Amino acid sequence: MQHDDARSDGLSLAGHQIELLVQQYQEGVWRYLRSLGCSHQLAEDLTQETFLAVLQKPFEYISPSATACYLRRVAYHLLVEDRRRRGRESVFSQIEQLDSDWTRWIGYSDGSSALDALEHCFQALSSRAQLALRLRFRDGASRQRIAGALGISENGTKNLMQRAKSQLRECIAGKLE
Repeated sequence: MQHDDARSDGLSLAGHQIELLVQQYQEGVWRYLRSLGCSHQLAEDLTQETFLAVLQKPFEYISPSATACYLRRVAYHLLVEDRRRRGRESVFSQIEQLDSDWTRWIGYSDGSSALDALEHCFQALSSRAQLALRLRFRDGASRQRIAGALGISENGTKNLMQRAKSQLRECIAGKLE
């Protein structure tokens, strides 16, 4: 990548500044998009599109929080446009709510504090609750399969996971507020 201060392609940032911008904010934009319900691949694609869109216009760095907020706004609008193109406009209100939740919980950071809180709170759960949640959310296991792995009924599995998710929500909220 070219490191000249004046770029021939019209970008107002030097090559090394672009690299730093991407390095510093890429993960946060990707996490944000995932929190809005994007698949891994769509989040990857929209993260790249976000930086391309930002870098095609004059960009002025003001502060870390302003930059993070600006990048999230661009990513948000790209996601909404993607949903509209795919005929999924009904999802818009859900995306709006998730965006509001992100801002309330995460603020203008890259989400690493929330991941740290989640890890800490997850470790505080019982081993059975941890296993149930891993099977469900990491492996995509059905309630029936989880019940079999834990040796409990499907209803017991449902109750265990509901309690565990509630404990996680309360614990994380306490750590982030």
